[in-house]
Amino acid sequence: MKDPPIASSPENASVLRPDFFWGFATAAAQVEGAWDADGKGHSIWDNFSRIPGKIIDGSTNADATRAYDLYKEDVQLLKKLRVNSYRFSLAWSRIIPLGGKDDPVNDAGLQYYSNLVDELLANNITPFVTLFHWDTPQALEDRYGGMLDQARYTPDFERYARVCFAALGDRVKHWITYNEPGVYTLAGYAAGVHAPGRSSLPGRNDPGDSSTEPFIVAHTELVSHAHAVKIYREEFKPKQKGVIGITLHGNYSAPWDENDPKDVEAAERALQFEIAWFADPVYGSGDYPPCMRKQLGDRLPYFTDEEKALVKGSSDFYGMNSYTTFYVRHRDEAADINDHKGNITSHDTNKAGISRGAESATPWLRSNPGGFLALLHWIWNRYRTPIYITENGTTAKGEDDWDPSSGFWLDDTFRQDFFEGYVGAVADAVRSGVDIRSYFAWTFTDNWEWAAGFTDRFGGSWVDYNSPEKTRYPKKSAFELGRIFDHLIEK
Repeated sequence: MKDPPIASSPENASVLRPDFFWGFATAAAQVEGAWDADGKGHSIWDNFSRIPGKIIDGSTNADATRAYDLYKEDVQLLKKLRVNSYRFSLAWSRIIPLGGKDDPVNDAGLQYYSNLVDELLANNITPFVTLFHWDTPQALEDRYGGMLDQARYTPDFERYARVCFAALGDRVKHWITYNEPGVYTLAGYAAGVHAPGRSSLPGRNDPGDSSTEPFIVAHTELVSHAHAVKIYREEFKPKQKGVIGITLHGNYSAPWDENDPKDVEAAERALQFEIAWFADPVYGSGDYPPCMRKQLGDRLPYFTDEEKALVKGSSDFYGMNSYTTFYVRHRDEAADINDHKGNITSHDTNKAGISRGAESATPWLRSNPGGFLALLHWIWNRYRTPIYITENGTTAKGEDDWDPSSGFWLDDTFRQDFFEGYVGAVADAVRSGVDIRSYFAWTFTDNWEWAAGFTDRFGGSWVDYNSPEKTRYPKKSAFELGRIFDHLIEK
C-alpha cells in the first residue's frame, strides 16, 4: 500500500466534479438528546444505555449534544464551516413512538425533522437523510424481537419509510435506508456490546445465538431495505426525483504476508465477509459470497427468488463508510462456530514489521490513506457503482484534556493530516477513473459514541459536555477541510 499525494497537492486542483457533496455526518441517537421529549418513544439505545456496565463511562444518550434543541445554532455552525451538505439520521421512535405499521405517528417528531430540513435548505446545505442508524423502537423489540422476525418487522419498516418519504421527500432528494447494517448485526447480535445486547459468546449471559442471529438480522435488513426502495421508486421518485441507497461499512484488509498465497486469499476473504456480505446481494451477483456459504452453510439464510430480484439493484449508489486498515493472516484451523470474519486473524503490523498506521485515540483506528485508496479501487472494480463516501474520520490523542478557557485554539494536527491523506486518496481515485460523488466526515461535533459514551471525540467541533448548552468549539481540522474542498472541487 502506497500513500497517495495529499489532498492539497497541486495535481489535485479541481479534480472533483462541480456538484460534489461534502460535509459532516451524524446519527440521531448520538446527538439529539431529548430522548423522551415531545412524544418520542423509547429506542433500544435509550434502554441499553441505562443498563449498568454497558457504557464505558456510565453515561446515557439522554442529552447527547442537545442537537434537538440547538439545531438552528448547529446549522449556522455548519454554514460557518462552509459545507454544502449534511448527513443526519431520523429517530424512528421520534416519528412513530411504538414503531409499528398500525401505530400512531407523532406529528411533533416529524415537525422537528421538517424544521431541520428547512433550516438546512435556507442556508444552501443539502440534506442527506438516513432512515435507520441502529435505533430500533424498543416496542418492536418487545413485541416480536425486532429484526429477528423478518415477516413482522418488514411491514413496520415499510410504513415508517413511507411516512418519511411523504413528509420530507418534497425537499429531501438523497435517502439512505440503513447505516452500516453489518456493524449493527455484529455488535448487537454477535458480540452483544451494542443494543440490543444479544450474544452467546463464552463468558456472556446474554440471550441470543451469536452463530446464527447476526445472519438472520442481516437478511432482514437487506430485504426490508429493498422493500423500502421499491416503495420510494414506485410511489415517490417519479414526482420527488430523488435517489435512494444503503450505506455499508468496511475497512481494508491487506495480507499479513503479501508473498503467501494463503494470506492473500485470506485478505480477500475478509473483505468479502465484511463488505460483500451486503454488497454482493445489492450490487453484484444478487446472492451472498460463495466463501461465506462455504464456511457458514445453512446458518446463512437463503434468498427466495422474489427476494433476490427485489434486493439486486436496490441502491442508486454505493454508500461507503470506512476508517482504517488491518493486516490479515490465514488460519489453518477450522473456523469457530461464532466466527464472522472468514477464519482470519487481524494484526497491527505485517510480517515485515510495518505498522498499519499512525495511532489515533481509538485503539482499533489507525490512519492508513494507502489502504483507503486500495479499498476505493476494490469497491469500484467489483461493483462499478457511483460511490458516496458517507463516513470517514478519526479521533486524536489528548483532546479530552483541552481547556476551552485556555485561550488557545484546538489545533488538531493529527486529524488535519488524516483528512489530507484520506481525501487525497479520494482525489487520486477520481483521477484514476473511480466515480466518487460525496465525502462526509465523521462527525460534525464530538458526540455520544455508543458504548464508548463520551470518551471518543470524533468531532470537527469540540463539545464541552459539562456546559448546559454543550458548547461547541470548532477545531482547526474542520476549517482545513473546507479549504481542502475549495481546492479540489471544480468551480
